[in-house]
Amino acid sequence: MPGKQVWIFNIENMSLSNIKRVKSSEIELKDRLVSIQRVAKVTKGGRTFSFSAIVVVGDENGVVGYGLGKAKEVTEAITKGIDDAKKNLIKVPIIKGTVPHEQYGKYSGGNVLIKPAVHGTGVLAGGAMRAVLESAGVTDVLAKSLGSSNPHNVVKATIDALLKMRDAYTVAQQRGVDLNKVFNG
Repeated sequence: MPGKQVWIFNIENMSLSNIKRVKSSEIELKDRLVSIQRVAKVTKGGRTFSFSAIVVVGDENGVVGYGLGKAKEVTEAITKGIDDAKKNLIKVPIIKGTVPHEQYGKYSGGNVLIKPAVHGTGVLAGGAMRAVLESAGVTDVLAKSLGSSNPHNVVKATIDALLKMRDAYTVAQQRGVDLNKVFNG
């Protein structure tokens, strides 16, 4: 039809271009325990307890990852969580200690909103979100958890929001234009 435009997007390249896998052997990582749960399994002989731990690791310089560990002992669960987190590291764009732009993240029932903040604000975020953002190296940010308070979903939603972040240089590369054109049109 005349006057009708057809837009073709390569969704696969856009969504995967920001996922930058990082090797854990190359960097010094600090781990943070987000939550630990005691799980009881009722058997014929009584209750059997096990523990699940969700752990966040990061170098506080733009690299962050999360992992889940399950074991009969707390220390084993935490160790397994750290090992799992080191396998799921991603690179996050950080500009002057804050995130490049406002972004929503969603995972299951967990919804989060992350906004950039001026220097000196600090990390205004609750529990599980704070652990992820501080491990990533964000020093100034405004964040709000809008959905579920379940730490598993909040951590995954925060990682989702951080994955969607793009700095100006990445945007310029994806659009195939000069960096000045991104800002000035």
